[in-house]
Amino acid sequence: MENTTSDMEKMALEEGADRKLLIAVDFGTTFSGVAWAQTRRPDVQTIIIQWPDATSGGLEGISSDKVPTELRYEGSDCKWGFQVDDFGARHQWFKLDLDPTQSRGVSDLSRQYPDQHALPPGYNASGEKLCTDYLTALRKHTEEVLKHKLPQSILKSTPIEYIITVPAVWSDTAQAKTRSCAEAAGMGKQLMIISEPEAAAIYALHAMDPHSIKIGDTFVLCDAGGGTVDLISYTVSALKPILQVEEAATGTGRLCGSTFLNRIFNKFLVDKLGLNEEWDEEVVEDAMKRFELVTKKAFRGNPNEEFVIPVPGLADDPAQGVRRGKFRMTGAEVSAIFEPVVQEVVTLVRGQIAATNKQVKAVLLVGGFGQNAYLRETVRASIDPSIEVMQPPNGWTAVVRGALMKGLSLLEPTTARVKVASRSARKHYGTERMAKYDAVKHAKRPNYWDTYDGEYKVNDMDWFIRKGDPVTEDKSFKRQYHKVWPVAEGHNKAVSQDLLMSQDPDNTGAPIYKDSGDVRYLARLTADLSCIPPNDLAQKTGKDGRQYYSVHYDIEMTYYSAHTKYAMVYKNVKYDSVTVEYV
Repeated sequence: MENTTSDMEKMALEEGADRKLLIAVDFGTTFSGVAWAQTRRPDVQTIIIQWPDATSGGLEGISSDKVPTELRYEGSDCKWGFQVDDFGARHQWFKLDLDPTQSRGVSDLSRQYPDQHALPPGYNASGEKLCTDYLTALRKHTEEVLKHKLPQSILKSTPIEYIITVPAVWSDTAQAKTRSCAEAAGMGKQLMIISEPEAAAIYALHAMDPHSIKIGDTFVLCDAGGGTVDLISYTVSALKPILQVEEAATGTGRLCGSTFLNRIFNKFLVDKLGLNEEWDEEVVEDAMKRFELVTKKAFRGNPNEEFVIPVPGLADDPAQGVRRGKFRMTGAEVSAIFEPVVQEVVTLVRGQIAATNKQVKAVLLVGGFGQNAYLRETVRASIDPSIEVMQPPNGWTAVVRGALMKGLSLLEPTTARVKVASRSARKHYGTERMAKYDAVKHAKRPNYWDTYDGEYKVNDMDWFIRKGDPVTEDKSFKRQYHKVWPVAEGHNKAVSQDLLMSQDPDNTGAPIYKDSGDVRYLARLTADLSCIPPNDLAQKTGKDGRQYYSVHYDIEMTYYSAHTKYAMVYKNVKYDSVTVEYV
């Protein structure tokens, strides 16, 4: 038997040389999900559905496609997910602390309906610590689950790579923080980062009937979750050999997820029944569970429908609608709870449809809230009747499923089923340059005499990507730049170029100058030329008759799912590179 085991391990090690275990993590605002697959069996993709709860602490606790993104510290013990009960202080929504620059971090709904049990940001722990602790717990649990799903010989011999999803609108700082937290949580240095709406779109489009999709079809994807609602649009550009899509409009998002339904319902209960002598947190707990599991899913918009909410312990009160421990809500009251949240989503959907400037074929609703029947029917009634509103299968787990598909396709390109061929740039990206003075374009701008070219020059912006431009993934392109300096000044040790960006929130166009508009610093590229002998640098004679060093170099740009890589190239040698935000 010992020899047999040894032989099996040897075989596993040999086979593991080109095998990887890929684990995708949808790190969500209110709920998170995990899926995994082996590159040797990319067709077998598994969602983790077993989670520890407050009593079990193991694999036999709660069965769910996702786990709450919540933490509670009890002394040195860190409770997470379903281990955190509904009452008592807890950390929520800490993922959003990684990018406080996002305007969607605060919405009217979040101001009007705060969670009474949620600890404020930064209380006892930074956003980075909370994210790291949560991701650590998620990783440890995932790897514990895998011990029961795969042979030990496979787990020992197979490298594990993680994928984590991020909002497409996050800054490079937030993405760097996400990567840092995931690495600190033990998810490795080879971490892949994929944008959430792109992952959701990959799965949702793959799940559709291929015979119903034609080249030129435009789809709006609405990922409506517990905390946030994100939208993005794609147009089909090719059907074979695989489905290819191009981004039709830049993404948008708001804090208007289904959690706000619970908060509004909680306020409704307190306002309606809170003065009752028997009122306590147990009453609220039973009522909230009924609303979450039954009322929210059953409501279709009929104002005359009645919903029974358990309120155990409350005395009969016909005036309040309480009888035998039950409270009757009318459809009109439920509608009033849904309305402020649903209307925010409708506004986002309408805005995204308008932004495509195309005939939209369908709106695809994914995410937990995206599966809600009332939301579906309200969206359908609020847009052009020629636009279909669809809820693809497995909508709650579309992001993690799509992220796993994307990761597998990057490691094994033959497994790709849907490819995002190009995206729409969310900002202007460029650098400052010396340009020939133009009396019309540069009117009233200070200019200076360039002795090398013998003409007046001015510093203005050279935008190599403008907001709304299509950007192709994984394909590098170069932009050439030129710097000169007098030989008499000696051999410069380095040539630097600053990368700049502009959000242009009012869409007034890219600013002409660095000090106008909202132009901000992004990163600096530097080519260290100290190793190049002075005689190997090109020399040219300027208009003034003096000798100048003349250095022509390229800035090479490569765009990926959730980040951009810039490199400085001189004579086909890359001297410096930086990884920054998604365009």
